[in-house]
Amino acid sequence: MKSILITGGAGFIGSHTCLLLLEKGYIIFIVDSFINSSDQSIERISTILKKQGINIEGRIYLIKGDLKKKCDIEKVFEMSFTLQKNIECVIHFAGLKSVFDSVRKPINYWENNVNGTINLLKVMEKYNCRNIVFSSSATVYKINTSEPVGENDPCQPVNPYGNTKLAIEKFLNDLYKSQPNSWRIACLRYFNPVGAHESGLLGECPLNRPNNLYPRITRVAIGKIDKIKIFGLDWPTRDGTCIRDYIHVMDIAEGHLLTLDHLLKEKSQFLTLNLGTGKGTSVIELIRKFEKVNNVKIPFSFDKRRIGDSPFVVADNSLAMSILNWTPKKNIDDACRDGWNWQLKNPNGF
Repeated sequence: MKSILITGGAGFIGSHTCLLLLEKGYIIFIVDSFINSSDQSIERISTILKKQGINIEGRIYLIKGDLKKKCDIEKVFEMSFTLQKNIECVIHFAGLKSVFDSVRKPINYWENNVNGTINLLKVMEKYNCRNIVFSSSATVYKINTSEPVGENDPCQPVNPYGNTKLAIEKFLNDLYKSQPNSWRIACLRYFNPVGAHESGLLGECPLNRPNNLYPRITRVAIGKIDKIKIFGLDWPTRDGTCIRDYIHVMDIAEGHLLTLDHLLKEKSQFLTLNLGTGKGTSVIELIRKFEKVNNVKIPFSFDKRRIGDSPFVVADNSLAMSILNWTPKKNIDDACRDGWNWQLKNPNGF
């Protein structure tokens, strides 16, 4: 069984990916600072797998740590060596992820996202681990059309969060070029992960006030927030609100597993892939869809445009479908249903 390090593994996408890794028989080491996540997500993973009759004893290790401290990362690798379960690959989720907050606090984003990644790669190289799947973002793209964006389209982020993601991609590419016969690196640019595990035991649980649209919708539905603020009604789209590619978190998680499998069985390479559905949904359309699927009402109002937003961000996902043999299995209805199921069962989060 291969051992994998998951940074930020207690977070939204990280926890769902950890669940699939354990289902497939991997050994996982999770390092998380818990600044915007909860260790309860790992307890829930254990509960789900126990119900499935899957024994994970000796296959999951959770370590509290901060990538800004290189010694924290070294402790995890040392632990894997001591247990004779040497880490062979890293899936790197850890990092700050709010576009809005990044505009207000760019220093935090550069320090956490970029410096943390540099520390991680230094330690990986020290312990001869040269396989990494990096959690990137569609925010790296230069968005100025109404067409889906492909991996070869120009990159020109419009906010600090996107700048840090692109900077990390460039750093990883430089690292690959320095030792092209040693590194296996994949950058996954995913779009807007939504939904939750169908059990309702695992889902998105930001500890601070959420800035992303989807968790705000579920919190309005359950009465935690009064209404949705829609930022701008004058965007160049079909209804004047921003259009995004909303992809179910379980499809994102499966994309990570398939990427991991691809890297470990292929020769050294640098790979960049979009993970999205290829379908765009506007803010108003998502609200109306959530209302219809779940028979709830979502009040909303309009506000001025928000700095750092783009009108249309939808994936051309054909490359990932071709290379990974990956296809999104869930649609926007599934995402609305599963996300609401999670929120109803966990009104206060974990």
